Amino acid sequence: MNGSESSTTCGHCKSPLHLAIIGSGSAAFAAAIAAVENGARVTLIEAADRIGGTCVNVGCIPSKVMIHSAGMAQLQAHHPCNGVGHTAPRIDRRAMVAEQQGLVDALRAAKYENILQGQPEITLIKGFARFVNANTLTISRPQQNETTLQADRILIATGASPHIPDITGLNDTPYWTSTEALAATELPQGLIVLGGSVVALELAQAFLHLGVKVTLLARSTLLSKEEPLIGSTLLQILEEEGMEIMTHCVPDHITHDGQHFEVQTSNGMFNAEALLVATGRRANTRNLRLENAGITTDATGRIVVDAMLQTRCTGIYAAGDCTTNPQYVYVAAAAGTRAAINMTGGNMLLDLQVLPKVVFTEPQVATVGLSEADARAQGIDVTSRNLTLENVPRARVNHDTRGFIKLVADAGSGKLLGCQVIAEAAGEIIQTAALALNQQLTVAQLATQLFPYLTMVEGLKLCAQTFNKDVSQLSCCAG
Repeated sequence: MNGSESSTTCGHCKSPLHLAIIGSGSAAFAAAIAAVENGARVTLIEAADRIGGTCVNVGCIPSKVMIHSAGMAQLQAHHPCNGVGHTAPRIDRRAMVAEQQGLVDALRAAKYENILQGQPEITLIKGFARFVNANTLTISRPQQNETTLQADRILIATGASPHIPDITGLNDTPYWTSTEALAATELPQGLIVLGGSVVALELAQAFLHLGVKVTLLARSTLLSKEEPLIGSTLLQILEEEGMEIMTHCVPDHITHDGQHFEVQTSNGMFNAEALLVATGRRANTRNLRLENAGITTDATGRIVVDAMLQTRCTGIYAAGDCTTNPQYVYVAAAAGTRAAINMTGGNMLLDLQVLPKVVFTEPQVATVGLSEADARAQGIDVTSRNLTLENVPRARVNHDTRGFIKLVADAGSGKLLGCQVIAEAAGEIIQTAALALNQQLTVAQLATQLFPYLTMVEGLKLCAQTFNKDVSQLSCCAG
């Protein structure tokens, strides 16, 4: 870095360092707040009508509201408790969407709009930014002349959008992405979902729980990048709930006759009133003219960054879903903060060695660290144990023993390498495993920790104990 890059003031004029941030989502706002805390002034540039990005507006928040409400409907009709009656839920989808949007609006105001109002050092410009060179942007705004903005440093935090696969006929149909599915105020009788990863599975099950007949078509297996046992277990759970699932199923042609979709695949023809395309997300980088600043992307358009969030061009950083980093909002926010620190003279890495991940199906899926296959691919001699939930007292009390807890360890040292979970509250369980990984605990050390009895997280201890004990022969809460 040159001398001006190690200070929060411009080296020539001694005025506060000026950062331009393209985007206004989680990465962008985390960066803006950190930059102001470090003495810089910030210009945010947002092309969309609303600030806040994907998570609060059309992603994490509305989807989890829908998933939770759908879960309540599922419990009302199918809960496992004897002596408590079952009733068919009355679904008012318009009321659900209104509640969902109310929370979205409240959180966007609290976490984005109000922050802008309280931070005079942050200026918001509505418009679409493009690079002229490494420190100059042009900003296009509807019904206004194009303007030019120069900055000492630039952060790209433009996020990602749903990827639409190249399937004959698809673009001529009124298909849904996750955005339209979450906003739909009427429930279709039948829904075809294209995809086998996080968004596809979460929304497919939510619609199923709301009484929609769901058919899911996956090109590979479910959650194909994870431990194979996860996909096979989740497949069984979803099929038992009534979802039709076709794996290794490739759509060839899609038509819409004004009322129904027809999806021709390698496995036959499928028909439904609605179609949800949930086949991944692509970085929003295509029209930024990155080449004018010498910024490198991968084959899918994601910006290549190093551990300090810097691109190939000195002074230009990138964070969030538009980069080669994992597409999780908490990764985006952490990256935005660290990018801002580095842009204002700091030296902070984004450490992704311990990255907990959660899929909000019911039961949830959560992973951290290495799977057994990943560890062996790295040449590590591993040992593992898989604990079914029949052995977890809390799961038995909850009448829900679907799923498992799996621990992967180094065969020589016993050091914990990874954890995979399908269980109620798996998202809560996995953070304890992440902390154990971060502290480099062995499974023997994990097995001797005190876990409160009748909690799901106690399953971690029980699984750790299986490395040298038969837990079925232990008394309750045996230490």
